Amino acid sequence: MYELVSLVNQLGREGVAIVKSGDKRRRQGKRTATRVQDPAGTRQNILEIASEEFALNGLAGARIDEIAARTRSSKRMIYYYFGDKDSLYLRALEHAYRQVREGEAKLETEGLGPVEALRRLVEFTFDHHHRHEEFIRMVMIENIHRGQYLDRSETVRKLNVTAIDQIARIYERGVRDGVFRPGLDPLELHWQISALCFFNVSNRATFSKIFGRDFGTAKMLTTLRHNTVEMMLRFVMRSQKLPRD
Repeated sequence: MYELVSLVNQLGREGVAIVKSGDKRRRQGKRTATRVQDPAGTRQNILEIASEEFALNGLAGARIDEIAARTRSSKRMIYYYFGDKDSLYLRALEHAYRQVREGEAKLETEGLGPVEALRRLVEFTFDHHHRHEEFIRMVMIENIHRGQYLDRSETVRKLNVTAIDQIARIYERGVRDGVFRPGLDPLELHWQISALCFFNVSNRATFSKIFGRDFGTAKMLTTLRHNTVEMMLRFVMRSQKLPRD
C-alpha cells in the first residue's frame, strides 16, 4: 500500500513538472514569435532600455547582459541589430535627440505670434528635459567623451538643423514684426534656452544639497519654468514690457 501511494505521489509530481515545462516552452515560443514578427518593436524596446542603462551607468559601466535581461530580446539579437556596444550607445544617443526634436516639431509654432511661439518652445524644452532625465545624463556622458561618438553621427547633425531652423523662423518673424530686437544669433538663442533648461536637471541634486532647498518640488519647478521663459523673452524683446501669461 505504501509503495502504491509513493508511486501516485511521484507521478503527480512528474505530471506537474511536465505541465510547467510545457507552459515554459509555450511562453518562450510566444516571446520568439514576438521577436520575429515585430522587429521594429524589438529594436525600439532595446533602445529604450539601453538608454536607461547608459544614462545610469555610463558607456563603460553599462552591460549588454543587463540590457538583454530587461528587454524582450537576447544578447545575440542585440548584437545582430546594433553590431556592438559602442554602436548601440550611439543609436541610443540618436534616439534621445530624435525624441526632443520630434517633440519640437509637434508644437506647430508657425501659426502663432513670435512671442507666443518662443514661449511655447521654451516651455516645451523645460518640460521635456524635466521628464527625460536620461536625455540629460546621456548628453553629460557624451560631453565626458568630448563628443567623439556624436562626431560619427550624421543623423544627429541633421536632426539638430531642424531645431535651429525652427528658432530662426520664430526669431525672424519677431524681428519683422518689430517685437524682437535685431542682431541676435538663432544658434546662440538655442544654446541659451538649452543651458537654462539643462541646468535645471543636471545640477538639481547638488544645488539642492548645497543650499538646503529642494529644487525638485512642484512649486519650485513652476517658479523656475516661469522664470526661464521670462528670461528668454526679456532677452529677445525689443521692449522690456512683457505680455502677461
